Amino acid sequence: MIPRIFIVDDEAPARRRLKMLLADIVAECPHVLAGEAAQAQAALAQIAELKPDIVLLDVHMPGIDGIALARQLSSAGSSAPAIIFITAFEQHALHAFDVHALDYLLKPVRAERLAQALRRATEWRRNAMGAAPAHAGREHFVVQERSRMLLVPVAEVLYLKAELKYVTLRTQARDYLIEDSLVKIETELAARFIRVHRNALVARAAIIGVERGTHAVDNDGEGDRVQEVWEVLLCGVDHRLPISRRQWPLIRELVR
Repeated sequence: MIPRIFIVDDEAPARRRLKMLLADIVAECPHVLAGEAAQAQAALAQIAELKPDIVLLDVHMPGIDGIALARQLSSAGSSAPAIIFITAFEQHALHAFDVHALDYLLKPVRAERLAQALRRATEWRRNAMGAAPAHAGREHFVVQERSRMLLVPVAEVLYLKAELKYVTLRTQARDYLIEDSLVKIETELAARFIRVHRNALVARAAIIGVERGTHAVDNDGEGDRVQEVWEVLLCGVDHRLPISRRQWPLIRELVR
């Protein structure tokens, strides 16, 4: 499908820049510019008439802000357009994903980052037009590091491991720390992740096999002892995670 895009931003220079970026990436991300609006009320009427597939939306606007507009648009269910926020304010990211935004881009936007967001939104819209998306739930984990906020795509996560009061999130590139619970993540993203141990979830798509290995386990307060266990093998990393006896039957069925 070739998506139809609608821009909502109260600043004319920002709309012009977005249109220039869209023109720059049209070869790699074919699309049609359906329209634009400078404020939310006008956008609602035009979006209802034009039915775009993707809305590029600012947050701070006079009258109804972008978060409130996204909430109204998302109430349309499977016919709702994919929302990509494009804003100068990083502090609204959590609210953006509460209203089911697919991405959150900070100004000034880079062409390659916009292209990435459009590809993801196009795929989401394609799924929504046919059937429910294969993977429900959030599309990103929000990571706070000192004075910045990072969005880590769920699709890039290999595993999540509970350690003290934090959860370590591992991608092929690096580790991140998030303040979340494995139980909540497991419930929300059961289609993507499977529990291999009481303190670890692994991406189903990242599992490439299992093998026997040794792992240190707590010996009832008498120090660690080495025990032979099954371990899960993951794509792209050498690190292996032990599989608990309780979870072994599920993992065995998954890799058969």
